[in-house]
Amino acid sequence: MLACDFFHVDCAVTLRRVYVFFVIEVSTRHVHVLGMTAHPDGAWTVQQARNLLMDLGERAAEFRFLVRDRAGQFTEVFEAVLAGAGIEVVKIPPRSPRANAYAEPGSCGHPTTTPALQHRSQTWQRRGYGAGRFSAG
Repeated sequence: MLACDFFHVDCAVTLRRVYVFFVIEVSTRHVHVLGMTAHPDGAWTVQQARNLLMDLGERAAEFRFLVRDRAGQFTEVFEAVLAGAGIEVVKIPPRSPRANAYAEPGSCGHPTTTPALQHRSQTWQRRGYGAGRFSAG
């Protein structure tokens, strides 16, 4: 099973908010940081889904579900890209962040995930990788 979400980082140097999209493999807690952008939209998120499938390669067949929230960045095309690899996208119920406890910031699932990822993304920002594609583990 996979779980995904966004978190934001407020950069003190540029005074900009950057959104980071990540996917966590629930069984191994391996985190894929797929990208950072100031303006996440549907097309950008779809490209990140393609990047995830490319990163997973043949391992994509190991995953049956991807849990996500109901954010507007997740479009039908996002779900279609993952469905093409045999991964069913499961939306959590409205106003229930604990249903995605593995990836939802502030939920009970893994409280250390978000601060660790925020530190890593701040490091990337300082190095000038503001809009690139990354995989972390």
